[in-house]
Amino acid sequence: MESPDFWNDAEKAGKQVIELKSLKNDIEKYQKLQNSFEDIKTLIEMGYEEGDIELVEEVAEEFEKFEEEFESLRIATLLSEEYDRNNAILTLHAGAGGTESCDWASMLARMYTRFAEKKGYQVEVLDFLDGDEAGLKSVTMQINGENAYGYLKSEKGVHRLVRISPFNAAGKRQTSFASCDVMPDIEEDIDIDINEDDLRIDTYRSSGAGGQHINKTSSAIRITHKPTGIVVQCQNERSQFQNKDKAMQMLKAKLYLLKKAENAEKISDIRGEIKDINFGNQIRSYVMQPYTMVKDHRTNFESGNVSAVLDGDLDPFISAYLKWNNLNNQ
Repeated sequence: MESPDFWNDAEKAGKQVIELKSLKNDIEKYQKLQNSFEDIKTLIEMGYEEGDIELVEEVAEEFEKFEEEFESLRIATLLSEEYDRNNAILTLHAGAGGTESCDWASMLARMYTRFAEKKGYQVEVLDFLDGDEAGLKSVTMQINGENAYGYLKSEKGVHRLVRISPFNAAGKRQTSFASCDVMPDIEEDIDIDINEDDLRIDTYRSSGAGGQHINKTSSAIRITHKPTGIVVQCQNERSQFQNKDKAMQMLKAKLYLLKKAENAEKISDIRGEIKDINFGNQIRSYVMQPYTMVKDHRTNFESGNVSAVLDGDLDPFISAYLKWNNLNNQ
C-alpha cells in the first residue's frame, strides 16, 4: 500500500504538469501573436511596393484579428491573484421585483452560460430554485475552465435591468434586480476546523427533471454556517452524501478565504460586498428602454449593444474591470 507521501507527491506532480502546460500555451499564444504582427508588416510593405489597393482590406481584417488576440493575451496577464486560475462557483439571487426579477435572474444565468461556452468552459448547475411563475429565484453554477474565477470575479454585485416588462399587461417600463456572488472553487482539501454545533443542515427534495432517485427522496442539502451567515446548497449529485460533501467543500472554501482575510476590507474584496438587492447598489445597469445601453458603474465602461452583452459578450467589461482593479490595488 502506497504511503500518504506518495499520493502527496503524485498530486504535486500533477499540478506541476498542469502549470507547465498552461505556461506552454501562453508562450505559444505569444509566438502566434508575434508571427501575426510580422505577417501584417509584410502585407503593408507589399502593398506599398506593388501599389495594390486590394491589400488594404486584407490588412484591416488581419489587424482586427491581431487586436482581438492581443487584448485577450493582455487581459490574461492581469490575472495574477491567488485563485484567478481556479474554476468559479457563481450564485444568482433574484431581488426586488417579483416575477420580473426571477426572469432577470434566468436571463443572467443564460448570459453567463453563453460566456462560458464561448470560452470553452464547462457549466455544471449545482443548485436552483424556480420562480413561482417564471424564471429563477436562485441558481448556483460551477464554471470549469482555466482562469474562470479570474474572469468572473468582475461580476460580483447587484445587476439592474430596465425594460418594458413582458409580465405587465399595461406595457410599462420596470426595473428589476438580481445579485451575483462569485467564489473560486478550491479543489484541494482545506484544513478548516468546523464545529458541528455551528452548522444547520437542511435536506429538501431536488428541483427539476428527476431520474430514479432525484425528486423522490430528500437528497438536496442546504448548510448554514451560523457564526458567519454563509449558506451553501447542492442538489445535483445523485445522493444526499455526495451533495453534502460538495456543499461542505464549498463552505470550507468560503471559510478558508475569510480566515485568510486580515480585515473587513479584504473580506469584501474576496466575497464581494454584501448589499441589498435593490436601488442604489448596482454595479451594472442593463437598459433596454427607452434607449439601449449597458453601463458598469465602477469602471464607467458602456456598450450600446445590449443583445450582444446578454448573449455572453462580456470580455470588454471584464477587461475594463481588471484594468480598474489593477490600478486600485497598486
